[in-house]
Amino acid sequence: AGRQEYILFVGTKKQAQSSIREAAEKAGVFYVNQRWYGGMLTNMATIRQSIEKMKYFEEIEADGTLNSYTKLEAQKMKRMHDKIEFSLGGIRDMDAKPGAIFVVDTEYEDIAIHEARILGIPIIAMVDTNCDPDLVDYVIPSNDDATRAIALISDIMANAVLEGRGAANEGADSSEAPIEEEMEAEEQSDTTEEPVAEMVAKEQ
Repeated sequence: AGRQEYILFVGTKKQAQSSIREAAEKAGVFYVNQRWYGGMLTNMATIRQSIEKMKYFEEIEADGTLNSYTKLEAQKMKRMHDKIEFSLGGIRDMDAKPGAIFVVDTEYEDIAIHEARILGIPIIAMVDTNCDPDLVDYVIPSNDDATRAIALISDIMANAVLEGRGAANEGADSSEAPIEEEMEAEEQSDTTEEPVAEMVAKEQ
């Protein structure tokens, strides 16, 4: 988050679904909390096609074009939209691979872990005793079946993202400071030259 990259929160088991969504929305990041479809990372183009279908329905519903379809056609399109929104709504605007992923239960999310490792995406994960920590870059030893533990750690992750983003923004502001100081210095130098200009004018 400190480098202004995408971060993806992943937790599709029942105990994690609500916590992952709440934490991701708090941090303003992407999330998958229903089902991990194969290729979500390694074949994003195909996933994007489904998301574009969802967005297309929203567009024609908003501009009234949907009214030109029969009631049966509109209902069919609405069902398709709702299904895609339910499964992929958390990544609807994710158009590039994330800079890192946060995962609840690496064994349950083995496909997500596999795809992240293929692409070299850093993995932060809650790792229970039945999981292999060697698959994870940043291990959080924890009970990944306890709803309260998942909620707590997901919220901590959300706060870390917000803190990192804030630090990155502060860094960007401070990097601009020397330019502002230089401009102020130039303005001051201009004012110090005014008496010299007046002296030249008097001599003339």
